[in-house]
Amino acid sequence: MTGNNRLVTELDRLTALHVDGTLQDSGAAIDVVNPATEAVIARVGAASTEDFSLAIEAARNSVDSRIWSGRSREERASVIARMIGILAAEDEVLRETLVREVGCPRNSMAMKVQVDAALNGPREFVEMFRHLPEEEDGGLPINSRITPSGCVVQSIRRYEPVGVVAAISAYNFPLFLSMWKVVPALLAGNSVLLRPSPLAPLTALMIGRAAQAAGVPPGVFQVLPEKGDEGGILLSTDPRVDMVGFTGSTRVGKLVMAQAATTVKRVQLELGGKSAQIFLPDRVHLAAAAAAGVCQTLAGQGCALATRLLVPQESKAQVLAEVRELFRNIRIGDPADPTVQMGPVISSAQRERCERYVALAIENGGRIVTGGKRPANLDTGYFFEPTVIDIADNANPVAQEEIFGPVVTVMGYGTPEEAVGIANDSEFGLSAQIHSGDVRVALDMARRIHAGTVNVNAGVMSAHVSFGGWGASGLGRERGIDGLRVYQNLQVVNFSA
Repeated sequence: MTGNNRLVTELDRLTALHVDGTLQDSGAAIDVVNPATEAVIARVGAASTEDFSLAIEAARNSVDSRIWSGRSREERASVIARMIGILAAEDEVLRETLVREVGCPRNSMAMKVQVDAALNGPREFVEMFRHLPEEEDGGLPINSRITPSGCVVQSIRRYEPVGVVAAISAYNFPLFLSMWKVVPALLAGNSVLLRPSPLAPLTALMIGRAAQAAGVPPGVFQVLPEKGDEGGILLSTDPRVDMVGFTGSTRVGKLVMAQAATTVKRVQLELGGKSAQIFLPDRVHLAAAAAAGVCQTLAGQGCALATRLLVPQESKAQVLAEVRELFRNIRIGDPADPTVQMGPVISSAQRERCERYVALAIENGGRIVTGGKRPANLDTGYFFEPTVIDIADNANPVAQEEIFGPVVTVMGYGTPEEAVGIANDSEFGLSAQIHSGDVRVALDMARRIHAGTVNVNAGVMSAHVSFGGWGASGLGRERGIDGLRVYQNLQVVNFSA
């Protein structure tokens, strides 16, 4: 069976939603559109508000019965490892689905994140979880463990699952983002309700099918695509849900946080970003390629992408000339073509957002260096040219607001201190990058950057290293020990022998 025919077969099997251990037909449907061709590639069952309520009840019952949390840590780890293995066996189908569902070029670095990091990282996480203590010393100093009356006291820390976890994921890296919520939450013993983006629900349904095949009990993991937002609101407000983990825009994240507050739920929010990358004089020759890399990474649709380039003022003209020349050769088109370097944005609305912000940039004194419009030779598909805008003022809207498209700004700075100040002049605090041959200087700058993650010359994506933002970029962390403990309740037990 060819890859395309196999994909058609797989998509036909995913047209219903996965609730309480079975694939169900809700009657309503979501049309999944290929953003490169504008063709409908699948029709997925859309969960109603009633479906969400029934799924929440099934999850609550599974928590209360301890059908999953009552299993040993090793049993849960083995089931989740099996689930990851089942997904890995569908590697080619996953890649082809992501080409068609989100417009990710097959041979791009973004595809390595979409699939390889989405599977390999959780594998590491399973092994890390196996060695994390469920109980540990509470940290009471030795000289405090004997009271004045001679009693010996002790304190321990215990970790229990939170309960019912709602995981609300974004469209840009759907498998990756979903796995980094689902895997740690399930490992910790929670029951999970996954609400994927209606723009990209297919890989979430594949996770649901793999979980069922691996032996995750009914009610413990359910996938609920929906067309609107009523179900998502229910997940954030229903008292039967104990926690919401959300990845998406800051605007929607604020709503989720407010909704969750009504029942005092725990929230973990991975929100927007407007990250800067600072090039010190000895690494300014890397700036043009970095700008191209941002645009070529899923057409700039990544919250952590450093879309603000800060270069020494005296080098700015040269950087812009290099950018103009390099961007001429970026091949844009159908991501199914193995020679294509950049695909479309996800929808016509997202393309219009790019157009609107380019216009705002010009109104506020910016100058288009390259790009800035729809490609002339691509009449079909939601394509937007890789775009670089020369700005003199960090107050320009294109430097302050998340666009989520292939739009990069270049701004000059005078001193490293000024560069740090420009980088910090943002409501966001997700990530930042510093490029320098002098690591000591770069590390000193990194300590003054207001962001949850700062990469000096290179980034790290590992199950052992956490990721998360400050300020308008969110609350809590994903990955690392922090990304597991967020799905657990801490109990301190004090006792005397």
